[in-house]
Amino acid sequence: MIPWGIIVVAVAFDLATPREVSGAPLLAVAPVAAAPFMRAGPIIVVGLASMGVHAVLVALDGTFGWRLGVARQLTLVCVIVLAVLLRRTIERHEKAVGRAQRVAEIAQRALLPDPPDTLDGFRIATRYAPADEEIMVGGDFYSVRGSSDSVRAIVGDVRGKGLAAVQAANVIVGAFNALADDAADLEEVAERLDRQLQREGERRGGLEQSEGFTAAVLVELDVTRHRVRVLNRGLPPPLLLTPGGGVTELAPSQEAPPLGLYALGNFGAPADTFPLSPGSTLICWTDGLTEARNSRGEFYDPVARLPRLLTRHGAHLTENPDLLLGALASDAERHAGGRRTDDQGMLAVHWPLPPGAVSAIRQADETRRG
Repeated sequence: MIPWGIIVVAVAFDLATPREVSGAPLLAVAPVAAAPFMRAGPIIVVGLASMGVHAVLVALDGTFGWRLGVARQLTLVCVIVLAVLLRRTIERHEKAVGRAQRVAEIAQRALLPDPPDTLDGFRIATRYAPADEEIMVGGDFYSVRGSSDSVRAIVGDVRGKGLAAVQAANVIVGAFNALADDAADLEEVAERLDRQLQREGERRGGLEQSEGFTAAVLVELDVTRHRVRVLNRGLPPPLLLTPGGGVTELAPSQEAPPLGLYALGNFGAPADTFPLSPGSTLICWTDGLTEARNSRGEFYDPVARLPRLLTRHGAHLTENPDLLLGALASDAERHAGGRRTDDQGMLAVHWPLPPGAVSAIRQADETRRG
């Protein structure tokens, strides 16, 4: 509607001003304003409409001559041609950006292949939102590995940006996938990842050797022992959602630095153990989520916001981890007014309840909300 609005404004301006003041310059703006929004055909239509309106206006004024009539009509023709050429340039740029985005998306999926929706009885969902929608790749990552009675997962954020961060994320995802199946516990996984990242930093040298590190959280959900173990190395604590709508922050008992600082010493931070019951959902995320700020500079707080989301959508939202992560990401985006300053990687793992228990919880939830 912008080009047509400009034409209307030009007509009103021309009719409201003396004869020697013309709205023709505004009419010349209309085809150019159409270039970013319209294809070539509609741009030409807007241009012809501008020429027709101009001809009527100068005819009403009785000033249709070589200077005020024909010359300005020829100017409008040149502007129409310019607008069409501008549109073609925009289309070529859009195609180039689209190809780059597709390549970036393929690279991101190669680095972060989506885990299966179900793995050894668990329901799994992941979500990745880059800080720059056009780049699509970054240093946040996640991976999930399963066995007969447990699931091990990692969520992490590599220091830095660009290709170096993507390469480091690729290294640690590959190392975790190789280690998660065979390592005795999370402590062993973390120690060996430390060494792997240190070797990678030595290979690259420079800043990566002295300051290359990765904030990560490793988790293990064990259904036979009804427990979840968490080893946090520099990320926000995960949250455990219970079937009744409870939200528990799984804070570490001992602070530990990010992975990749093995040269500074073996910190030996233990994994913390928390009870796990059927129907629970574990959520992990990188700090891109908690660093989302609103116009007042307030950071997004999932611990405070999740109970409200569960009240709004119902506690059974936890039964579908994909919808849960979608609601969380949308809430963070609303909080930040659509601004995203860092990549956001999220992982949710849900241990389903038996069918009969699900119906009972849903009925109780509907009664409470009613």
